[in-house]
Amino acid sequence: MQSHLRSPLERACARAGLALFAGMALSSTGFAQTLTPAPKVKPDTEYALAGDSLYQLSASLTDQNGRAFQLKDHLGKPMLVSMFYTSCKFVCPMLIDAMETTRQGLTVAERAQLDLLLVSFDPAHDDVKKLKSIATSRELDSSQWTLARTDSASARKIAATLGIQFRLLSDGDYNHTTVLVLLDAEGRIVGRTKKLGGADAEFIQLVKTTLRANAIAHS
Repeated sequence: MQSHLRSPLERACARAGLALFAGMALSSTGFAQTLTPAPKVKPDTEYALAGDSLYQLSASLTDQNGRAFQLKDHLGKPMLVSMFYTSCKFVCPMLIDAMETTRQGLTVAERAQLDLLLVSFDPAHDDVKKLKSIATSRELDSSQWTLARTDSASARKIAATLGIQFRLLSDGDYNHTTVLVLLDAEGRIVGRTKKLGGADAEFIQLVKTTLRANAIAHS
């Protein structure tokens, strides 16, 4: 009978073995849980934008055809952008001419890869009808040209980002910076020109270089 009885040491070892087995079982369950795939999180496309991108602005705009859009809708293509107001009789028409002259300095293939945007800083008067009138009278192709309006606060944010200043005068006209700004495909400023009344060869070359770099990046 004595040989069938466990010593205190044997009983302790047996209890330790059971505890170890139970611990391994619990540990195995916990390890399996850590292997459960985490739910996928939908990527935030805005997070990838550079901090100095115009497309960081959340402004809501409306174009000459009454279509609502966001600045970031132009993501992926370089763009020429400036600001104007439709009742401007002298400088703003020259600004449109400068944009068209720059566009004409490109090949047909290059033109198709460039967007052109003019944003009004006079939303109180520049409604969709007036934007459409300018686009029609100047024969601006809406597949490439966007004339847009937004609210006053957003217009000022856009102007500040582009380095454009404007001030309402007592007669209803505006004193404003006249400049063409080139953005890369991510909405970052690449360069600018203030030359009106003729082609800026250096700026056109910069546009070509920017378009080529974007084409290579997406090839």
